[in-house]
Amino acid sequence: MFEQLNSLPPDPILGLLASYRADENPNKIDLGVGVYKDEAGHTPVLQAVKEAETRLLQSEETKAYIGPAGTPGFNAAMQELILGADHPVLRAGRVRSAQTPGGCGALRVLAEFVNRAKAGATIWVSDPTWANHVPLLGNAGLKIETYPYYDRASSSLQFDRMVETLKLVGEGDLVLLHACCHNPCGADLSREQWQVIAEMAQKQGFTPFIDMAYQGFGDSLDDDAWGLRLMAESVPEMLVAASCSKNFGLYRERVGLAMAIYNNGSDADKGQSQMLNVVRGNYSMPPSHGAAIVESILTDAGLKANWMEELAEMRERINGLRAGLVENLAAAGASGDFSFIQRQKGMFSFLGITPEQVQRLQTEYSIYMVDSSRISIAGLSQHNMDYFCKAVASIL
Repeated sequence: MFEQLNSLPPDPILGLLASYRADENPNKIDLGVGVYKDEAGHTPVLQAVKEAETRLLQSEETKAYIGPAGTPGFNAAMQELILGADHPVLRAGRVRSAQTPGGCGALRVLAEFVNRAKAGATIWVSDPTWANHVPLLGNAGLKIETYPYYDRASSSLQFDRMVETLKLVGEGDLVLLHACCHNPCGADLSREQWQVIAEMAQKQGFTPFIDMAYQGFGDSLDDDAWGLRLMAESVPEMLVAASCSKNFGLYRERVGLAMAIYNNGSDADKGQSQMLNVVRGNYSMPPSHGAAIVESILTDAGLKANWMEELAEMRERINGLRAGLVENLAAAGASGDFSFIQRQKGMFSFLGITPEQVQRLQTEYSIYMVDSSRISIAGLSQHNMDYFCKAVASIL
């Protein structure tokens, strides 16, 4: 039967990475892959993670399954990290969650969970959104619609058009929102804009589905969750997919959380039984190691303080790179206004150049980014900033 299959093109980012690795130019720059890199271009293991891992190796006594939901300690600690320890929905017992294999696992589990509640439900996603949102949600049976979000011409959030489109969203539909550090554009909702969307969700009855992959990479752990927490106070039901890949640096360990907020405790218990059944029929049990590291960090005051310091260092480095990029592009004589880059948050921005110019950067300068001109800010450094900015100025 397999002879009936056709070859598919490689994933654009993975294909870009392969080309980058094969490039022998010593000045080559990878701005495609969305992982944090330090000044030396490495993706480090955080010291808090190393310490937690050492403790785990010394204390772990079994490799038995941990159950479809993961450990209660991990789930409770993550719920508090996301919502804040004293959030009303936690006090009311309206929250249930399950550890998942990364944020992707959380998105897929929640999508299949929604499809059980309402087969073929419609979910509205931003234009643009993270490319993997569509297959993760759509392949689970949900219908995908889009709402305007980012205007590439002005390099800004088009909130008025977003609101006008979301007025069409009715009860029973879902709206996917990025909690912070929007991937791929870096343009986030303001607090006032979050308030508007929360009021629309209340009035129209649609269900917010919030993806939070970068908590702590924008302004702070609490500030980055502000909109999510407001929304959780405002609506009877909500879904959250969270990832520990970026803020804990646990990319390959695949640690995520699928969280649902229900109207009441009875609905929560019934819903949790369905969510765990989705897990059981998918990957059965989540992996333990990465989540055990996160649980250890979040439940130990010293480790948590160390982790928060390291997270702040990563955040400040990215924000500093944004400011430096704007300054250096101007100094290199690059035509156009790039000040929007400094106003955006997280690891990504659209540079705002054409696919042809993107290709010239790759061909002439060994600078790699996807055709949309989305760049991973963390791929820049003090070492390559001048080279990058002069290259951009030359192709403009």
